[in-house]
Order: sequence, then structure tokens, then C-alpha cells
Amino acid sequence: MHTNTKIDSKNTDLFELFKTTTNWNKARIKCIVLIVQAMIKLQSVSYTKLAQGFDSTANYESNLRRIQRLFAKLHFEPTLFSKLIFMLLSDNPPYRLSMDRTNWKFDNTDINILMISVCYKGVGIPLIWRLLPKRSNSNETERIELIDCYIRHFGIDSIKAFMADREFIGEQWFEDLITIKISFYIRLRNNMLVKQKGQEPKKVFWLFNNLKHGSYRHCEKLYYLGKNLVYLSGCKTINAAIGRVDYVIIASYNKQDQAMVFYKDRWQIETMFRAMKSSGFNLEDTHVTDLERLTKLIAIVAIAFIWAYLAGIDKHENIKPIKTKKHGRKAYSLFKYGLIRIAYALNNRQNKKEMDNCIRILSCT
Repeated sequence: MHTNTKIDSKNTDLFELFKTTTNWNKARIKCIVLIVQAMIKLQSVSYTKLAQGFDSTANYESNLRRIQRLFAKLHFEPTLFSKLIFMLLSDNPPYRLSMDRTNWKFDNTDINILMISVCYKGVGIPLIWRLLPKRSNSNETERIELIDCYIRHFGIDSIKAFMADREFIGEQWFEDLITIKISFYIRLRNNMLVKQKGQEPKKVFWLFNNLKHGSYRHCEKLYYLGKNLVYLSGCKTINAAIGRVDYVIIASYNKQDQAMVFYKDRWQIETMFRAMKSSGFNLEDTHVTDLERLTKLIAIVAIAFIWAYLAGIDKHENIKPIKTKKHGRKAYSLFKYGLIRIAYALNNRQNKKEMDNCIRILSCT
């Protein structure tokens, strides 16, 4: 079967993005570009739906076989897509990074993704990830391997701050972060034991128990958390979900006066997970359970995600600001704004100027 590899104007900049960073042939690159566009048009990762959304003269069955062959046979270093995403960020490093995990279950298979994202203008941009062949939390070795992977490719100087939730704790984990001198801001569990030299250990929340609700404190002295010395910052809150007092307590390596400010950025990766799943590409609908193929799928979703997000920023800042509703919230997120914009342009061939504008975003960042 002859494969048409002619690249039209809608594909040019996307095609060039892959061409300049890979040694793949034209047919392979074009297939990836068509998948990215179909994901945005149909907001799905289902192979059968993507095959219906190909902007191609081939029939549905041919499109489906192309997609299946791509995910079965394409071999690439996972960080290749990370480098592509890194190129698309308009702001220069150092960046604020966030680590988190998301999981779901398909039939009897647990799909568990450990990810590092860049906190970028209100959302986490997926950068480095690893699929874990289990349901439970990541271990310290898996986390440090992911951090090491990031540093090998982008350098430690590109990290301004590193945030993670209380799922990501552990004595060896903290020691490794301190050894490689990463400025981390990681939430602790309220009952974790800390102490100063010569004192008895106490539960960490007692350091902040006398605070008024909504106020915070930075402890000027270092505390032992296990065998590691860290700075502690915390605030006292009311947890609406459980209806009682709660604490947000952050362990940091340095700059403790910025701990609460930096940690607030951690939620951005959760916004990204929602966008990749239920409010965007419906990643949970995939029937792919092979970890290697699923890694490839997430890589392509990540490219579609950042394109939509950049398109939303561009439209909001330069064309038409997102409306604010009466309740004070925006009518759309920047991601959804861009996703709708590109999908409309792709589905309306007569609006060539808008499609050109969306494509141009990838070459102007």
C-alpha cells in the first residue's frame, strides 16, 4: 500500500517540530501529527475514534492499521518527547517542578503514572514520567530515578523549586534530594516526628497548633526529620471535606520563607491530570494496557496538551480574553479555551487563517 507523505499547510510546523529533533521518516512523523490533530478534534485517545478523525484520503481501516502499527513498532527514548515539550516552553529556566501520581484501573490492570511536570502559567506541563506496574504508591528508588532522569537531560540548574505532596516522603528520599541540592518543598503528614538536637521528638503539627486559622509560621531553626535536617513551615486550616482542623506543613531544604508560596504551585499538576483525563482527552478511556505502548500514547497526549494550552494562552492574551462569570470563575480554563480553538479550526477547513494562527504558535514560542 502506498502511503501519502505529502505535508499540507496544517501539518507543516508540527511536522518540522518532529523532523528537527528525530531521525524518523516522513510517513512516521505524519502519522504522529495526524494522531495529535485527531486527539484534539475528537478529544479522545481511542484508536477507533482517532482513525475516524484522520485528515487523510485513506479509508478508516487503513487509518486504524497505521495507528496500531505506530504504537506497536515505534521505538523511541521516552525523554525525546520531553525534549520536544521543553522546546515549546516560552519562559526560560529555572522552572518550578512538581511530582505527583495518577492511576486508574482497566479490567484487571492497574495503570499508575508517576510524573514530573513544570508549573507553567497555572498548569502543570507533563515533562518526565514513568509507568509503574503496580497499584500502590511509588517507592523512594523510583522517585530518585525519575529526578535523576530529569537532571541528566535538563540539568540541575533548570530547577528553581521542587514540590510534592505528603505521599512523597521517606528518609532516604529526603537525604537524596539534600545530597543533590534540590530546593524542595514537600508536605509532611501531621503526625510525623521531628526534633531539635537534645530534645525529645514531637509530632510536627504541635509546632503550629497555637496558630490562628489561616495564619502561618516559618520556623527559623532547623529540625531533624529522621536523620535529615530540614526547615519547617506551616499553616492551620479547616479541612472542609472532613470538617475539622487540619495543617499544611512543608519541609524545605532552603528558602523556608518561600515554602508556602512555592508549595501552592503543586496543585497545577492535578489540573493537568484532569485535562488529560476527564476534562480533555479522556485518557482513562484507553484500552491499552501494555506499558510500553501506553508510554507512547501519553507522550503524544502530552504534545496535544501543550499545544492546546499554548493556543489558549495566545487567544486569551492577544485575541479575546476569557470571560469571567458572575460567580467570579472563568468561563474556560486556558487549556479548554485552546482545545476548543484548535478543534474548531481543524473541523472548519474554510477557516484557514485561524488554523494557520494555531499552527504558528508552535514556531513562535
